[in-house]
Amino acid sequence: MTSKRKRFVALVAATAALALVVTGCASKTETGGTDGGATEATVVKIGIGAPLTQGAVALGKGMERGANLAISQANEDPAVVDLGIKFESVSGDDQGDPKTGVTVANQFASDSKLVGVMGHLNSGVSIPASKVYNQNSIVMVSPASTNPALTQQGLDNVFRVCTIDSVQGPSAADSAFKDLGFTSAFVVDDSTPYGTGLADEFAKQFEADGGKMLGREKTGDKDSDFNALVTKIKSLSPAVVYYGGIYNSGALLSKQLSDAGVTAPLMGGDGMYDGEYVKLAGDAAAEGDFCTSIGYPIDQLPKGADFKAAFEAAYPGDAIAAYDAYSFDATNVIIDAVKKVAADLGADKVTSPEGKTAIIAAVAATNMDGVSGAVAFDANGDTTNKVITLYTVKAGAWTAYVK
Repeated sequence: MTSKRKRFVALVAATAALALVVTGCASKTETGGTDGGATEATVVKIGIGAPLTQGAVALGKGMERGANLAISQANEDPAVVDLGIKFESVSGDDQGDPKTGVTVANQFASDSKLVGVMGHLNSGVSIPASKVYNQNSIVMVSPASTNPALTQQGLDNVFRVCTIDSVQGPSAADSAFKDLGFTSAFVVDDSTPYGTGLADEFAKQFEADGGKMLGREKTGDKDSDFNALVTKIKSLSPAVVYYGGIYNSGALLSKQLSDAGVTAPLMGGDGMYDGEYVKLAGDAAAEGDFCTSIGYPIDQLPKGADFKAAFEAAYPGDAIAAYDAYSFDATNVIIDAVKKVAADLGADKVTSPEGKTAIIAAVAATNMDGVSGAVAFDANGDTTNKVITLYTVKAGAWTAYVK
């Protein structure tokens, strides 16, 4: 090889080496590095467990909207980007059915990147699903399941940002007897853990207040024909009919009571607090009905205006449903825990068994100002926020009740 040829080969080799270094730096800037470049993001998934095709779909879709809004905002947060994390949501359609909910839970658990679940809506779904999550060290934060049994299982991974039936039911009874002046009641529930628990608590407190219980009946959560029940209620002339259940069946009961000439209003819990209730019952039947729901109305919350603006920008034309803000907060509880663990252990450890256990501990220590108000948990995983608001249907819409 000539000297000239040697110099040419050396030049090519040097150029190739330089190109490799440049390519490596460019690659590091795009996918990893410490000199101002962001590492390739570690994907961290959050499951959304809710009824999306059957059951209380309006509430389930609202949960999905709230969770996805929180995840979208988190991915735009420079602090999340700097930690090397990218959040993704995975929706699981539990159809409001316990067996389907367990199937969804097992699907979530099979995804190694999934570290937390925002869900479920129905207590009857949350209770069996929570066991699956516990076995797989996946944190669960429900925005809506109110049956006390959920957090009385001794599972350290289960939390909720909504208050419970033993708070909401007595509050409704006090409102009915003391504020609204209803001295007699007929109580109906849909045989689910949610409906039964809420109705039990209402009935117990209503009698303790001095109200007279004229009857108690159980129905099914998918029932649509209440004519025999309506006939019985009409014959007893209660001042109020209390329903423990969800808006879809509750609306049909309200309509059939109205059609039969029963003038007593229907009253229920947070499961009835949705615009679909009024649509299904019809304005005439729904007018003057009552329900309680968790927390303050969104326009009375310090962060309510900001949430409403962000929601309307993300979902133009959609109305904020009962659990959109609570789902937003529940998801942010998980997001904040992931951020803390990523900062402590590194992004690559977040989805590891060690990371998932640390996320559960971080959620337990939550102290956050959410849209729904202060978010913190007691030793059982229940929210420390016990606020309940009474609503009535006025001019075709749920409106906070004012004496």
